[in-house]
Amino acid sequence: MILQKILRGFSWRVRKKVIIHQTPLRERNTMETSKQIIYNAISKISPWDDLEKQHIEDALSWIESGVPIFRIQKPDVPDKHLVSYFVVIDPEHSKVLLVDHKKAQLWLPSGGHVELNEDPKEAVIRECLEEFFVEADFLYETPIFLTSTMTVGLTAGHTDISLWYVLKGNHQISYDFDRDEFHKVAWFDFDQIPYEKTDPHMHRFMRKLQGIL
Repeated sequence: MILQKILRGFSWRVRKKVIIHQTPLRERNTMETSKQIIYNAISKISPWDDLEKQHIEDALSWIESGVPIFRIQKPDVPDKHLVSYFVVIDPEHSKVLLVDHKKAQLWLPSGGHVELNEDPKEAVIRECLEEFFVEADFLYETPIFLTSTMTVGLTAGHTDISLWYVLKGNHQISYDFDRDEFHKVAWFDFDQIPYEKTDPHMHRFMRKLQGIL
């Protein structure tokens, strides 16, 4: 009886040790898989100009370095992290939907931070539901643009590595939106975008987009 109790106790300690060591391993494998997905997505982007080529190379080196790439604490921990933009356009009428972002104090495409171990495309799907309460309708399944930008506004001072996705929309639809995040939303003609009050790379994105459409 005493021997059985000792063996049961030993068995429990062994199982407990295995469980303790397995959890970090699963988490590590998940992180490695998500980073590989992101690395592959970035690798497939064809740079529009020398600046995008530099941003892509820097982003790949950043991932390879092994440093954290996901934001784990608001607003800026770590101070360089991954973002998914999704630019909603009405391609038949050459219009783009921008949001008057409260924190950034700019007219921006919609989007948000990629959560820990999240696929950036899944971040777009999640953010589209959270910000516009509709399902994402991808014009292109993969990001077409990448930028590295120092933030401004109320959360200034950290770096966003942004993957730019493109969604299809309809300018004749009045979209509901997250009023905690945005003052308002508005459609702009491609040639009427307020570049002086938007992302500093927006003009480059639009030139690339119009070359693809």
